[in-house]
Amino acid sequence: MDRTVVLITGCSSGIGLHLALRLASDPSQSFKVYATLRDLKAQGPLWEAARARGCPSGSLETLQLDVRDSDSVAGARARVTEGRVDVLVCNAGRGLVGPLEAHVAGAVSSVLDVNVAGTVRTLQAFLPDMKRRRSGRVLVTGSMGGLMGLPFNAVYCASKFALEGLCESLAVLLLPFGVHMSLIECGPVHTAFQEKLEGGLGGALDSADAKTRDLFSRYQRHCERVFREAAQDPEEVTEVFLTALRAQRPALRYFTTEHFLPLVRLRFDDSSGCSYVAAMRRAVFEDESAEGPESARVEPEAAGLGGSELGAPATAPQ
Repeated sequence: MDRTVVLITGCSSGIGLHLALRLASDPSQSFKVYATLRDLKAQGPLWEAARARGCPSGSLETLQLDVRDSDSVAGARARVTEGRVDVLVCNAGRGLVGPLEAHVAGAVSSVLDVNVAGTVRTLQAFLPDMKRRRSGRVLVTGSMGGLMGLPFNAVYCASKFALEGLCESLAVLLLPFGVHMSLIECGPVHTAFQEKLEGGLGGALDSADAKTRDLFSRYQRHCERVFREAAQDPEEVTEVFLTALRAQRPALRYFTTEHFLPLVRLRFDDSSGCSYVAAMRRAVFEDESAEGPESARVEPEAAGLGGSELGAPATAPQ
């Protein structure tokens, strides 16, 4: 039986790395994984972990793929020896945290280029063959930051909101072709991501006013508390990807955690948006001393954190 060919973008660290290892080491040995990285010099940790997990020979290969470059994406596609990709995982991304006016030059365009345009480039390269074969699955690493606005994550949320519209639109179109689109909506996850933020944590904070800097400090304390109480292990998140991959009738959205669903519902229940804005502001900026089980239940919904990484809202730069 032919193995399921999976290509994953952004595998130098974080969810991409963990998912590649999980599939390549699956006891069924039914997956052939192409783990792609922007810079192959960063593949050491992946191969070290693969050896530690006993991934069978031939179950894992690495390819250079930079989602910012259409030629690089096409080159990676051409190096898939099976001539097809059954499951495409769009995971590469960048994070950007801080006051809008503090973002350094180029940071905004870089995040939008990777998170939005990069995903489009990847889909443009791989979808035509899936449509032609009337078979395929696409999994996109989503985020709570694509479902609700988060303070100090305006540009990141803009990029992830865009992915929600992109994937939802494609899900409608692709169904007649037998191709399924799924968003894996992640909450905060423990990975070494904070060091890789575009422009650094907070950006050029001196360019923001004193009140905004104070609010950013409160936001940081809130995030630290949420991660202590609610952040997930990457291995737990990868199991949700497997659920979507194996589902007979894949859903459009899978949630790795239910912690933030109450705020997602609140955002849509009150179409004016007032209830959500008040609840988010209260949770992040006005309730720093909240303790106990009830607090722990609410805070993850208003973490001010996004899709997949520790201390910031996105997949790690790849």
